[in-house]
Amino acid sequence: MRYGDYMGREADQQHLVEELRRERLLDIEQRLRAYRRAAFAVLALSLIATGPWVGWWPLIPLAVALAAFAVADRFMEKSPHPHRWAAGGWAISPFVIALSIGLTGGPDSPALGWMALPAVTLSARFEIRGVITGLAYMLVLLAASTVGVDPGGAADAPEFGIFAAALVLAVTLLGGAVVQSDREHRREAVLDPLTGLLNRTALAQRVSELEQQSRQAGRREAWIGCLVADIDNFKQVNDTHGHATGDAVLQGVAYTMRNALRAFDLIYRVGGEEFFVLLPGADSEKTVEIAERLRAAVAAAPEGGVDVTVSFGAAACCGDFEFMALYEQADSALFEAKRAGRNRVISSTPVANSLSVHATGDV
Repeated sequence: MRYGDYMGREADQQHLVEELRRERLLDIEQRLRAYRRAAFAVLALSLIATGPWVGWWPLIPLAVALAAFAVADRFMEKSPHPHRWAAGGWAISPFVIALSIGLTGGPDSPALGWMALPAVTLSARFEIRGVITGLAYMLVLLAASTVGVDPGGAADAPEFGIFAAALVLAVTLLGGAVVQSDREHRREAVLDPLTGLLNRTALAQRVSELEQQSRQAGRREAWIGCLVADIDNFKQVNDTHGHATGDAVLQGVAYTMRNALRAFDLIYRVGGEEFFVLLPGADSEKTVEIAERLRAAVAAAPEGGVDVTVSFGAAACCGDFEFMALYEQADSALFEAKRAGRNRVISSTPVANSLSVHATGDV
């Protein structure tokens, strides 16, 4: 394999990993919401119960934090950079806890241990650099809310601050080990080991999300295109050149198509030589245009030392996204492309002003 191809495939797989991280972050945030509200309720009840002794002021920053999380949750799913909203929402939590510590006695505050709460989800949300930054942020806030509020008190009883800092660090380390194991297993579960593409499991997860989103207000007019692709005469490649060459062809076709797609399109290996492509925002004409680009890219680049072609069935819908209906339309179109001579794109619906719906190129 040429060095340039190797680096391209490495970059391609990195893109898929980034997409998995994005989906995982959104999944984590969605799951955390109910538990976070319950945790805030517990903290609020403890502040109410101890109000006669520590005062009622800590309830104010707690309410501010809850409002900040609500704002972050609202914009996170729509943002192309959800990690920024996740970071902003998370950063409010230790800041509010630091205010509560400062308002309830500083180095003598009974809320010192609360600073470990944000550490529980720190590793789940961010990569190692973000974890280190978040840990440093919490420790600085802990110092500011104790030493900064009452230097003398902190010096007289340093053990409370030291124990709180140690608890924050220990929780972060333990959480990191659990999350790392979870990430590795998730990655193995959703990536095809041969091509590095997403697999059927990842497709099922994404389809579920898209079906839910299509029913939300404001998303009912969104287009979604899909392609079912199949390498032509792949059995003949295996029979003539051997399975090692067949594997090289699969890897090459996967890389070529991924490289020809838009950054936010997703391609999956769903069978031996069959691929599925999701095209958010693509209407019928755009779906066929992208399919033709993929077809031409594969036809122009010998894979594994073998000239191969790919046939495509295309379909698109606007409104409620029903995966099986759309898949069956694209799969029927793929059958027509095969029957018509292969190495071509056929759409399940007419596409105005497009010559790509039928054959382009020789078999």
